[in-house]
Amino acid sequence: MSQITLVLPFALPIPEFAPDLVRALNTPSPAPALAALLSRTTSHARVAADDTVRALPHEQWLARALGLLANGRPAFAAAAMRARGQARDAGTWFVVNPVHIEIARTHLMMGDPDMLRLADDDSRALFAVAQPYFEEAGHALVYGDAGTWFMRAAEGDDAWSELDTATPGAALGMDLTDWMPLGPRAAAFRRLQNEVQILWHAHPVNAAREARRQPPVNAFWIWGAADAGQLPAAAAPKLAVFDAGRAVASLGTPVDDLAQFAATAGGDTILYCASAAPYAVGADWGGWVATLQQLEAALFAPILDALMKGRVREVRLVLSHRDALAEFTTTAMAQRKFWRRPTLDRLL
Repeated sequence: MSQITLVLPFALPIPEFAPDLVRALNTPSPAPALAALLSRTTSHARVAADDTVRALPHEQWLARALGLLANGRPAFAAAAMRARGQARDAGTWFVVNPVHIEIARTHLMMGDPDMLRLADDDSRALFAVAQPYFEEAGHALVYGDAGTWFMRAAEGDDAWSELDTATPGAALGMDLTDWMPLGPRAAAFRRLQNEVQILWHAHPVNAAREARRQPPVNAFWIWGAADAGQLPAAAAPKLAVFDAGRAVASLGTPVDDLAQFAATAGGDTILYCASAAPYAVGADWGGWVATLQQLEAALFAPILDALMKGRVREVRLVLSHRDALAEFTTTAMAQRKFWRRPTLDRLL
């Protein structure tokens, strides 16, 4: 029998809206499977985000579960490189995401890299003009896919390996002044960033994107530094992904059908399902409620059924918002605690 962990980024409602959102989840009909999984538990806990780590709570949790932490921070670069056929034997490497940074009235903000819809040919064209500048600064640059490149911290002493970087998820929608890389080499990073921004400013790729009313690719974001040999721990659970962004999608096996996953999952498995995240980040609470209600039928009910029929030994839910993470663990025995009325109140 298996243990299934459902990691649901931004499925934990933020406190100021939680009462209204829980009420909406119960209308027009309740979510009985989710309520049972949250209420009839062997353990549950809620922890505040660690402000010293520049990553979202669910990113920290996933990195810890997979054994992909370095200095307490998510270290996804080497695993992502291997997934894209770009594994290296030595060095510290960063994930590099081409991004759009916009000037708000008082600060800079970054758009969601997954929403750029950057075509492969366009990405390769931007990569080609930027690569010599990276190499001149002492940083090998490797192409992974349209939205994901990789940069070596530096040849020899890996001089940038101690940069304190933030994940794109943590920086998304925030004042970028507070989220840029920190450390003794931060000024050198900014110089390289400025040089590439100048290169890309009038590039034909961006001219064509603006003609199509798409945001230009005018910067890059580095994060996820990892030693070339840092791959998921041998004892780590299998990772399956559904509706995930690029950062996580390449680390696991894609899932197309949630009900089929629930019926066939074996061994210790993590299912990372980010369906609710875009709605929470965009404050589209109607879309958030609709997504959780869809997951009730597509995921929570089949998982609860598998638990009650003995196909799954234990189910853990890991729900988060930007500032906190909650874990709920249940078993078939716990589900027989009939005196515990299923409720969504633990989302509050």
